[in-house]
Amino acid sequence: MLPIRRILGSTDFSMAGYPAVLAAGELAGHFGAELVLLHVAQPAPAVPLVPSERMVMLPGGSETEKYERDEQDRSLRELNRLVAEKLPKGLSCRTLIRVGSAADEIVRLSESEEVDLIVIATHGRTGWRHLAFGSVAEKVVRTAARPVLVVQSPQDSKQ
Repeated sequence: MLPIRRILGSTDFSMAGYPAVLAAGELAGHFGAELVLLHVAQPAPAVPLVPSERMVMLPGGSETEKYERDEQDRSLRELNRLVAEKLPKGLSCRTLIRVGSAADEIVRLSESEEVDLIVIATHGRTGWRHLAFGSVAEKVVRTAARPVLVVQSPQDSKQ
């Protein structure tokens, strides 16, 4: 595992996820490593074309493409703001946006970027989303071939 040259940190922009981003930045600074900061955006939502129970994705429609472009642009602005405001100055950092399942994209990127460490928060978005979709951190820990550092969210320590 050592030396650590490249660290993958991910964020969903939730308050619970910020401690992991800060830890990833601190570790990257300590080791002189590059930080790859990732946000995984959700694909365009399915919308009903006719009133029915079936949901259908609009096939490459301009509204779908515009939604995805806007979401990626907003996410990139937020990532760059996070780097500028929260991470140490002079840190070697790249920001990336992917679209899809967060856990799958984190694991896939960790392989393609040949990272030495993945840093992720125990929880991001909470409530019904966590119950419906499961824990991203848990899936990354189970499926990643790279070492994973799971940073406890402040709300976890209060329970």
